[in-house]
Amino acid sequence: MASSSSLSPPKVPKELYFINREKVLNSLRQHLTETSRPLHGFVLLQGGEEQTRYCTDHLELFRQESYFAYLFGVREPGFYGAIDIATGKSILFAPRLPPDYAVWLGKIKPLSYFQEKYMVNMVYYTDEIVGVLQGHYKEPGKPLLFLLHGLNTDSNNFSKPAQFEFETELNTLHPILSECRVFKSDHELALIQFANDISSEAHVEVMKKTRVGMKEYQMESMFLHHTYMYGGCRHCSYTCICATGENSAVLHYGHAAAPNDRTFEDGDMALLDMGAEYQFYGSDITCSFPVNGKFTSDQSLIYNAVLKAHNAVINAMKPGVCWVDMHKLAEKIILESLKKGGVMVGNVDEMMAARLGAVFMPHGLGHFLGIDTHDPGGYPKGTERSKEPGLKSLRTVRELQERMVITVEPGCYFIDALLVPAMENESTSKFFNHEVIGRFKDFGGVRIESDVLVTANGSKNMTSVPREISDIEAIMAGAPWPSNKTAPSNS
Repeated sequence: MASSSSLSPPKVPKELYFINREKVLNSLRQHLTETSRPLHGFVLLQGGEEQTRYCTDHLELFRQESYFAYLFGVREPGFYGAIDIATGKSILFAPRLPPDYAVWLGKIKPLSYFQEKYMVNMVYYTDEIVGVLQGHYKEPGKPLLFLLHGLNTDSNNFSKPAQFEFETELNTLHPILSECRVFKSDHELALIQFANDISSEAHVEVMKKTRVGMKEYQMESMFLHHTYMYGGCRHCSYTCICATGENSAVLHYGHAAAPNDRTFEDGDMALLDMGAEYQFYGSDITCSFPVNGKFTSDQSLIYNAVLKAHNAVINAMKPGVCWVDMHKLAEKIILESLKKGGVMVGNVDEMMAARLGAVFMPHGLGHFLGIDTHDPGGYPKGTERSKEPGLKSLRTVRELQERMVITVEPGCYFIDALLVPAMENESTSKFFNHEVIGRFKDFGGVRIESDVLVTANGSKNMTSVPREISDIEAIMAGAPWPSNKTAPSNS
């Protein structure tokens, strides 16, 4: 079955990163004014460096550090970038390459090439940083450098500040720059939309070509081929999760110790969490479907529970809505569906109070999306992470605002490590229909994930894949997508 695509990689407007720099500069100047500090100094960021594979000379495929990519769009390694707070001028510093670079890696570009390509005011070499910054600094003494240093609340790792002998300031830039990344410009949204379009198309191709007896990595390979072949997406937003059967209850399956290598069988559900990245901007899409193309009654029960939660959250999303409330809404809808299907018994509000929603959905409902799969800004200063099951896994607790892009990814999983203690606990055992839940011991799980833009009055789903059971079964039987039916929207 031959693949094709109606899409082609769009050109990236040069002003995208100029607009990002202006946004950060204006926010920083406002902060300095409000705190009665002078408007001088430099924002200085260090770009990413190429890495070799351990002690060998094998270079891993380079991907730019995200904050540097956000401000400058530079694809090459070894760069620095600065913004003069007083004048607003932007400066790139390129590595001075050895002559044999031209032999092995291509023609050495002049500095003027990078000035035009990345729409900056000036370009110098990295070994000239100290002299250039000192020369452009109009105040007495050494320049004040605002460096990037702050905690990523998803990874618990700190961003790496550039190292210089000038006076440095480590506390101001990171929260301002992270907050700017939360709200997407039209140019950014266009890239995220393309990443969604090509990834949605690839997910449908995988659905069409999935056959019982294949390997999980074959589904991954089909997705990667389509997004690169037709979308020019050399990078993925994250390592592909291609889980079937009980593997679909492993939330981050696909890692080196579980490398998408199972042969799936008739009757298995597949959970495919895959998203392409285009020009640094990503997508994050999950589709769940039976590998044989037909849902059983039990598969339909769990799938529709998650789909109902997914749709309810998107329909409720608008500025001012609290994300914690959306997470709880998804939990409640899933528990209600499980009760209706005979898996759970008793009062759903009591189940919620006992945090049983987290037994079936231990991860958070979603996360910000942009240059990183888990874009920063989820926990700005003054917000705290809950310690309750499920809620502690939320990647943000903020109220939604216009121009945020956030994933909506409810799930329902049957994980022994969570189910067994809850079913044996005296206070929660009564809520489980122990006989019925036994049918789902090797079921795995279902997750449905879309990337959603918060609009002025509601939301826009940027992902376009089949979600209804009838559509999935039709496509896996050879029907076209999109179908003639119009998908519901909330805008």
